[in-house]
Amino acid sequence: MQFNSEPALSADDIASFIRDGFVRIDEAFSTHTAEQARAILWKATGCDPNDRSTWVGPIVRLDQFSQPPFRQAANTPKLHEAFDQLVGPNRWCPRESLGTFPIRFPSEEMPGDDGWHIDPSFGYDHPDFMEWRANISSKGRALLMLFLFSDVGVDDAPTRIRIGSHIDIARQLSSAGEAGLTLRELAADGFASSAQRREELAAGNAGTVYLCHPFIVHAAQRHRGTAPRFMAQPPLMPCEPINLSRTNGHYSPVEQAILNAISRPKA
Repeated sequence: MQFNSEPALSADDIASFIRDGFVRIDEAFSTHTAEQARAILWKATGCDPNDRSTWVGPIVRLDQFSQPPFRQAANTPKLHEAFDQLVGPNRWCPRESLGTFPIRFPSEEMPGDDGWHIDPSFGYDHPDFMEWRANISSKGRALLMLFLFSDVGVDDAPTRIRIGSHIDIARQLSSAGEAGLTLRELAADGFASSAQRREELAAGNAGTVYLCHPFIVHAAQRHRGTAPRFMAQPPLMPCEPINLSRTNGHYSPVEQAILNAISRPKA
């Protein structure tokens, strides 16, 4: 019997993650797992997949699903190896659920949540989410992850990603210390520092996962297709804080991307 000894991510994948702020992993979990999860999610929406008149739009938000298909999707060997490669062995915590599902339905209405942003990582005790915070060491978040539980084409409301925008955010946060900045402060200029960057659409078949740097700037969009989009966007939580001053110099790609951003002058 032969075993596939190739790593989940190649050296080029890791270099791309450091440079661009994300990497796409195809077949990160099985289509069968995705089908099982969708059945649970459809039931939770209260909508009938075969009756469009029951579909509510443009978005239904569901939260914290931990049934076996969701745990299986989040904990495949391929993903665990990729987490080790990007964050570092023993530096991340396995997920037992998959956070928020923003399920987007085909709709002529604008979703109302399609502004550019990063996902803050601490300060959640504040009632105003615009006061939630992020800091240069990404306290409370090792990665942003996008799990596709349905096939997502260009018309199916794929998340928009600004390529390389994690560099701009790292530079914004670099002088703010441990306290960091609120989402309101980060968004004060409308994320203009990354506005000229090219966009990538987080499209792919069910079972695709995008692993993103926690500082990546991204946005939702209106669903222009025909079938609802099922996606989860959980964080990968750190078991060990991100460290930008390791004495042994063994920095993870997440850490190296931050160090590259703050040590090089803006072009």
